Amino acid sequence: MAMSANTPHTLLLKNPSILKTPTPTTTGIHLFPITRATTKPISIKCSYSATVVAPPTSASAQDRVFNFAAGPATLPENVLLKAESELYNWRGAGMSVMEMSHRGKEFLSIIQKAESDLRKLLNISEDYAVLFLQGGATTQFAGIPLNICKPDDPVDYIVTGSWGDKAFKEATKYCKPKVIWSGKSDKYTGIPAFDGLDQNPDARYLHICANETIHGVEFKDYPTPKNKDSLLIADMSSNFCSKPVDVSKFGIIYAGAQKNVGPSGVTIVIIRKDLIGNAQEITPVMLDYKIHADNNSLYNTPPCYGIYMCGLVFEDLLAQGGLVEVEKKNVKKAQILYDAIDESKGFYRCPVEKSVRSLMNVPFTLEKSELEGEFVKEAAKEKMVQLKGHRSVGGMRASIYNAMPLAGVEKLVAFMKDFQAKHG
Repeated sequence: MAMSANTPHTLLLKNPSILKTPTPTTTGIHLFPITRATTKPISIKCSYSATVVAPPTSASAQDRVFNFAAGPATLPENVLLKAESELYNWRGAGMSVMEMSHRGKEFLSIIQKAESDLRKLLNISEDYAVLFLQGGATTQFAGIPLNICKPDDPVDYIVTGSWGDKAFKEATKYCKPKVIWSGKSDKYTGIPAFDGLDQNPDARYLHICANETIHGVEFKDYPTPKNKDSLLIADMSSNFCSKPVDVSKFGIIYAGAQKNVGPSGVTIVIIRKDLIGNAQEITPVMLDYKIHADNNSLYNTPPCYGIYMCGLVFEDLLAQGGLVEVEKKNVKKAQILYDAIDESKGFYRCPVEKSVRSLMNVPFTLEKSELEGEFVKEAAKEKMVQLKGHRSVGGMRASIYNAMPLAGVEKLVAFMKDFQAKHG
């Protein structure tokens, strides 16, 4: 029997019943056995009302942990609360961002605002296109040579960690890459002097990973390609928007969003416009920068909610005073943590050369390696999680991206000192 909300309904019993004592069931519904009788038909009126469930209230900040994960990583608390307030009904649109057509006026306003704010943050000129893509930075390991190179073009790679190495290996399928420097023999703990690099004078581009998430090595300055017509290309996934960058020095900057500017699922590519439109014939349509640039990142359905979240983060970074102010905060956090490591008299050790230590990813080991498991377990009890190092290197790693508050780093340092006092 179908019933509409708030509408009374009448049930006419052709074989009316004598109502006996209700029989309770496990569902709480009372069953009334029907027996034959000679009484007149009776009608039963019932009313059905739809129940509207109120959205859950926000969890207390005390329920949150300090999340030191390398990515997906912690997001700004105020951004999460803003997203929560708009989740059900985005700014009076009557729907969530997750329900919007990516071609509707509401989402167009979201993606255009996100691009505008990112341009402000990084001072990106109109000579560059900003693309919101999918597939992670790893997809761009193939996308870049496919769009920029012919199959026989030489290109140079500086390999300062695992991600630079993976980018090089992928490029071997689409051009002629050469590793002109690798830190592998020293376990990726340094960055080369630029004047000593054996660059190919005909290289189409020079590729770097600006910050190696796993090994904690960060470029503090950037090399210049020897070929005046060559390009500098950088994977900035784990230090994107953590400090000011002169975009004009690069042909392409690309980054996965899930470390500093949003959730997983969004990849940002900043590319000089004159480089667009020369893709190899074998380039899949979803890797062709021209397709995405011509369609303003809307060739197919983009990661709409992720882009919306990035937009909220960009607003937050601008509200903090821009990337100059953001960098100051990041320097302060990193200094506190590195000082605690260096002043521990060897109990904790960071293997990276001091001059190129990352502001974002801080790897460290314990002198007594057998205590590392206990360190991670005890830290988790104190609501500090994801401190275990990458499986390829072991030890510990604290990722202290933009959204990690100073209080999180201070709590970690206090814990480290207490742990040393107990086990030193």
